[in-house]
Amino acid sequence: MPPTAETAQVSHRATYRVVLAEPRFRLLFSTRAVAITADALRITTFSVLVFSSTGSALLSAVAFGIGFIPQLFGSLLLGSLADRLPPRALITGGYALTCATALLLALVRMPVAASLGVVALVSLATPVFHGASSRLVAQSLEGDAYVLGRSLNNIAGAGAQLFGLALGGAAVAALGPRRALAVSAVLYLGCALAIRIRLPRLQPGEFGGTPSSAGSDGGAVRASLQGAGLLLRGRTVRRLMLAQWLPVALVAGAEGLIVAYAGERRFAAGWYAVLMGCLPVGMLVGDLLVGRFLRPPARERLVVPLVALAGLPLIGFAAEPGVGVSSCLLLLSGLGYAYGLGLQRPFLDALPQDGRGQAFGLLGSGSMTLQGVGPVCLGAVAAVIGTGGAIALAGGAAVLTAGWILTWHPPASPALAPNRVVSSE
Repeated sequence: MPPTAETAQVSHRATYRVVLAEPRFRLLFSTRAVAITADALRITTFSVLVFSSTGSALLSAVAFGIGFIPQLFGSLLLGSLADRLPPRALITGGYALTCATALLLALVRMPVAASLGVVALVSLATPVFHGASSRLVAQSLEGDAYVLGRSLNNIAGAGAQLFGLALGGAAVAALGPRRALAVSAVLYLGCALAIRIRLPRLQPGEFGGTPSSAGSDGGAVRASLQGAGLLLRGRTVRRLMLAQWLPVALVAGAEGLIVAYAGERRFAAGWYAVLMGCLPVGMLVGDLLVGRFLRPPARERLVVPLVALAGLPLIGFAAEPGVGVSSCLLLLSGLGYAYGLGLQRPFLDALPQDGRGQAFGLLGSGSMTLQGVGPVCLGAVAAVIGTGGAIALAGGAAVLTAGWILTWHPPASPALAPNRVVSSE
């Protein structure tokens, strides 16, 4: 059978050069990379500030993760706004709000409970402007260019996170935690100004959204709950979301035990940082290889093997290896993160046109929430069976997840139509 135009579009491989040539994506990409750097700087610095004020390791850990878990509730209650309000106002407002939060933490000496409450409250709005930004990317890039756009965001995110962590340590050492928080506020402000000045003013209807007001259909909260319920009731969307959530949450849970593992194994001081850097390095390499050199059908065929690759090396921690072997295992696990690229096109195709902003917000907030819960759950397991055993357990669960995905995600073929991934209820 000769290839159709639809088949050619599915199998066509875009390039990073083409993706970065799109002005709107380039603006969103660059500001998001700066914002991720600011996020890493703010989160680590806030954790240091809380620890220096209280001396409590528990409160310091809570400060580190307090911005993650509330995001899912924000997506469920406010997610529809990503499809109802103009994207420039939402994205600019989101960066301005995080700027104000960082400044408040830097300038006002609040009780720890109050500062934690402020961070948690602001994080409720995070899925809204992230959803609007992701929706705008999906509208600006078509076909494989969209998948490579997500790949670039992953690469930039991993690099910016590493840079933000390093910058946070240097800024705290040179300026102290409060001034370091002010530095993150300046970065957020730069992102807000760039979006406000350079992004065209678009109404929701101009980028595929719902041009109705935020208060229609009974209000934003009711519409958000209805929209989230509609998305999660669809078997295709629900499965694709879980497939993107679970392996990442399990590996993140294992990552949260690295410091404790290094301590139990009595590795030399500083080696825990090397181990923690192996996963993002693997992510960078994996996204580059899979995104740059493989065609779309090949990426989709590799989803299950790559999920298995993310989990299998972690099982090796059951033998409690030394520094060298542990570094290699974490690096290999990071390579498996590229599995997500093979799910981007099927996920986009499965979404309703007028609910993509909320869907992207729900996808991101669910992932962040589970990444916050994962280390807590595995930490409890580690208290019983040890950190090596808990990390291995996380790897085994990721391999089981790969087996579950195999039951409903058939190997992609160039002849498959875009919506052939799995049936909907």
